[in-house]
Amino acid sequence: MISVMREVNLAGVDLNLLPALEALIRRRNVTRAGGDVGLSQPAMSRALARLRDLLDDPILVKTPGGLTPTARARALLPQLVGALDRLGEALRPGGFDAAALERTFCLASTDVHSLLLGPPLLARLRALAPRAGLRFEPIAADVRDRVEAGDIDVVFAIASAPLPPGALSETLAQDRLALALRRGARRGSGPWTLEEYAAREHVTVSIFGDRQSEIDAELGRAGLARRIAFTTPHFLGALAAVGATDCVTTLSGALARRFADAFNLELHVPPLQVTAFQTTMAYSAARANDPGSAWLRARLREAAAEAYGNSG
Repeated sequence: MISVMREVNLAGVDLNLLPALEALIRRRNVTRAGGDVGLSQPAMSRALARLRDLLDDPILVKTPGGLTPTARARALLPQLVGALDRLGEALRPGGFDAAALERTFCLASTDVHSLLLGPPLLARLRALAPRAGLRFEPIAADVRDRVEAGDIDVVFAIASAPLPPGALSETLAQDRLALALRRGARRGSGPWTLEEYAAREHVTVSIFGDRQSEIDAELGRAGLARRIAFTTPHFLGALAAVGATDCVTTLSGALARRFADAFNLELHVPPLQVTAFQTTMAYSAARANDPGSAWLRARLREAAAEAYGNSG
């Protein structure tokens, strides 16, 4: 049976319900959503009841995993976030004032980005927006949903990574892979061959527990395989491991150069077909015009230019 949705009378809509609706869909929890918009749990429950009546939709339904947004609620979220951002901008007096910004920006990243971009970005916030904060979080399996919901302001990735639904991306920096090993751990000289590279024990980085990579695929096409002696979710941990052993690792050249002296490393060009890659930042299209988010992205561009320079 196809149900006909009641036409919403905009003149009778309480605009105070819209932030509550956005928080309920995003948080999936009445108490936490109420905390976001300054309502008690009973007041938020009453707001949810009014919203259900207004939209003729349950909005949140109970499941074994907790409250889950309905299909209509999920579809509404990007439009709702964008509408609230545009409404806030329209009602905000004057221009954007970074010095008055009270907001904690959430960025999902590996340790590469928190190490390279975190310090110059924080320096800019302290100088220009001293009441704003930064929170770097690991890239978890739910990152796509959290970008779509607006919980994460920016997620860092390589250009070939698939975008979350409703997300935009732009290139932040050019980088190249570097082959890193302890100084003196190689007896030969000259360019590395693929055979020499495969013969070494490797340290790898795995974010989601994946064991195969494009490097392994390229070695496989050449009839070669490498032995992985150590795997870590941290790129800095990989550099520390090769600095204490005869293993090698292949990772961001910008990061390797930054910490080569600290871990007594020498850096080489890996014998791979493709070593260049782009670091990108992805963000919700619904929040693209939010003044605070746009300001953050501008500062990230500056921080990336400082951290990566033109040596990628």
